Amino acid sequence: MASIRFLGAAGTVTGSRFLVEWGSSRVLVDAGLFQGPKDLRLRNRAPWPVPPASLSAVVLTHAHIDHSGALPQLARDGYRGAVHCTPATRDLAGIVLPDSGRLHEEEARYANKRGYSKHAPNARPLYTEEDALAVLPQLSPLRYGERRDIAPGVSLTFRRAGHILGSATVELALTGPRGKRLLFSGDLGRYGVPILPDPEPGIAADALVVESTYGGKHHTDAAPDEALRAEVERAVRAGGALIIPAFAIGRTQEVLYTLKQLEARRAIPELPVFVDSPMALDATPIFLAHREDHDDEMARRVEAGEEPLRPAKVTFCRTPDQSKAINGVQGPCIILSASGMATGGRVLHHLAQRLPDRRTTVLLVGFQAAGTRGQALQAGAATVRMFGEDVPVRARVASIAGFSAHADEDELSRWLATFPSPARRSFLVHGEPGALAAALARMERLGWPAQVPRHLEEVPLP
Repeated sequence: MASIRFLGAAGTVTGSRFLVEWGSSRVLVDAGLFQGPKDLRLRNRAPWPVPPASLSAVVLTHAHIDHSGALPQLARDGYRGAVHCTPATRDLAGIVLPDSGRLHEEEARYANKRGYSKHAPNARPLYTEEDALAVLPQLSPLRYGERRDIAPGVSLTFRRAGHILGSATVELALTGPRGKRLLFSGDLGRYGVPILPDPEPGIAADALVVESTYGGKHHTDAAPDEALRAEVERAVRAGGALIIPAFAIGRTQEVLYTLKQLEARRAIPELPVFVDSPMALDATPIFLAHREDHDDEMARRVEAGEEPLRPAKVTFCRTPDQSKAINGVQGPCIILSASGMATGGRVLHHLAQRLPDRRTTVLLVGFQAAGTRGQALQAGAATVRMFGEDVPVRARVASIAGFSAHADEDELSRWLATFPSPARRSFLVHGEPGALAAALARMERLGWPAQVPRHLEEVPLP
C-alpha cells in the first residue's frame, strides 16, 4: 500500500518534506528548512523521523531554502543516494546551499561573540558550508517532461511550475499492482509574470499535494510595475533609501527586470541600485543561461543581446566591505538584499542601520510568514529585534503583493481547472491555518475531496 507522511509544511508554510512509501521504496519529496517562530525553527534540529540512509531517493521541487535547505543535514546524517532536480535547480542549489551553510556559521559566531544565544559561547551552526558542498555531487538533473525510474516501482516526471527558475511540479508514478499517480505542486507560480512561463497544466492524479500559501487571498496589485514606480518616486521625494528585502533567487531578478523596464520607459530616474547578496550575484547569470525557463519576452530580450536584469546604476556587492560601504550612501537609493522575510542575511544590517530613519522606506514584495521580522514590520511593529537589540521602526513600511511568486486564490483555481478530472484525494499544505481553511472551502466548492494533514501524519492511499 502507498502512503504519504507529512514531515513538514503541514499546518505551516515552510519546511517542505513529504515522504512517499511504496513497497520497499521510500522517496522524500523536498528537504526544506522550517522558518518563522522558534518552535518551528527547533524542528530543524530534531532527528529525522526516518533514518536518512533508509531513503531510496530524494526529489526537489525547487531551490528555495524552505524546500532544499535541509539537504546538507540529510546527507551528513547518512543519505548517499541521488537528489533528483531540474538542471536550473541543480545550478541554483549549488550556490544556495553553500551560502546557507556560511550564514549558519556566521550567525553562530556572531551569537557567541555578542552572547545573545543561550548556548553562547558554544552555539553551533545548523550545518556548515563544508556540509553543503558535500551534498552537491548527489544532485542529478532531469529535464522537464522526461521520465526517470528513481526507485523500485517509482518513476519521476517534472513539469514547469512557474514559481522560480527551475521550479517544477513533481509527478510520481507508482507502478505495479494497484499502482498510483501522485502529483506535488511544489510552490506554484503565477500567470503572465515576467521572465518565467506560466505553470503547466495538471494531470489526472490519484493524490494531489497542493500548496495553499495564498489560500483565500487575492493579489491586489494588478500592475506591480506601476506600484514599484510609485514607491520609487515616493522614496525620491523622501530623500532616503528604499530597502527591498527580497529572496536572492527569483524575487531579486524580477525586481531588477522591472526596474530596468521602468528606466527604459523613463518612468523612474536612474538611481543607485545596490544588490547586496553574493547569492544574487551568482544566481543572476544562471537566470540568463537557462533558456528552457524563459517566457517569450525574456527569451527575445536575451536573444537580442540586451541585459534585462541590469538597471543603469546597479552595483552587485559580494564582500562584507562592499556591503558596509552602503551605510555611507546618502540620498535616494535602492537596496535589494536577502532574506525576503528578514529572517537573516545582510538585509538585517541595512534594516538595523536605517529603520530608525524616517526618510527610509521598507518595501515588502513577497509573502511574510508568521513569526518573521518581515511579518512584524508588515503588521506595524514599533520595534523589531535584531542582533539581540530592539531596533525602533520609524521608517515607512509598504507592501506590493503583485511581486509574489506564489499563485493566489484565483490562480490556484485556474490551475486546478486545467486538470482533466479532480484528483481522487487532495492534501492542502504550505499554508497558515486561515489560508488552509479557505483553501479547503474552495476545494469543497469545486467538488475535490480534500483534507489538511497534521504535522507528521501518515496517510495511507488504499
